[in-house]
Amino acid sequence: MKSLTVLALVGGIATAGPAHVGPGIYRPAFPTSPAEREIAVPGFWLDREPVTNREFGAFVRAQPAWSRDGVKAIFADPGYLDGATTAPTSAPVVRVSWFAARAYCAWRGGRLPREAEWELAAAADAHHRDASDDPAFQAQILSWYARTTPAVLPAIGGAPNAWGVRDLHGLVWEWVEDFTAALVTSDSRDPTRSRVCGAEAAAAKDPRAYATFMRFAFRGSLTARDTVASLGFRCAYDQETSP
Repeated sequence: MKSLTVLALVGGIATAGPAHVGPGIYRPAFPTSPAEREIAVPGFWLDREPVTNREFGAFVRAQPAWSRDGVKAIFADPGYLDGATTAPTSAPVVRVSWFAARAYCAWRGGRLPREAEWELAAAADAHHRDASDDPAFQAQILSWYARTTPAVLPAIGGAPNAWGVRDLHGLVWEWVEDFTAALVTSDSRDPTRSRVCGAEAAAAKDPRAYATFMRFAFRGSLTARDTVASLGFRCAYDQETSP
C-alpha cells in the first residue's frame, strides 16, 4: 500500500487505509538500559484511527469465540465488552483485553503496535514528526489526560498529526504489544503476569515528561486480560506485509 488515501475493507466495512510511519528514532523517557536510550524504529503502517465498535462488532460476528458470552475467562475479565452493544458505533471500542486486541489485529492481517512504534507516532503534532521537546505540545497532551473520561465516548474525529494519524492522545488509552516494556526487571515483561505501577519511574530520563510517565504507569498497571472503560487499541502492519 503506497497511497495514504487508499480504503481498506474491515469485515466488509470501508475504512481509511493505514498511514505510513517512520523510519525514525525513538528515545524512551524510561530506558531499561544504556543501550536502549535510542531505538531505531523501521518504517511500518499504523491505523489512522482507533478500532471502532462497528469494526470490532464485525470481528465478533466472524469470530464468536471473542464475543462477550463466548470469550474464555483466561482471556478477558468480567468487564469485557461491557456496554459495547449500546455504545455509538463510530466511537472507539473499549473494554477489550490485550488478548482480544491481538486477535482482532491478526484477523485484520496485522498486529498491535510495539511501544516504540506507538510512541514514535504519538510524538508528532500537526506539523512536526517529533514535537516531544515542544512545551506547548506536552502541555496540550497533559490537558487532555487531565480530563475525566465521559460516560459515552465521542466519535473519532481529531485532527491528524504529521504522520496522518489521529486521536493518539485525548480520546482513549491504547494497548501496545509490549505494554510491559518499561518495567525495570526483564522477568516482569511477561504480559500475563500481575504487576503494580510505579516501577517505570526508577529509570526516568526526564522527570518533566509527566505525560509519558502517565502512559507508562498506566500500562504497567495492566495485565493482559484486563479491560478498562478508557482503553482501546489500533493495529499496525509490517512494512513488507501492509494490507
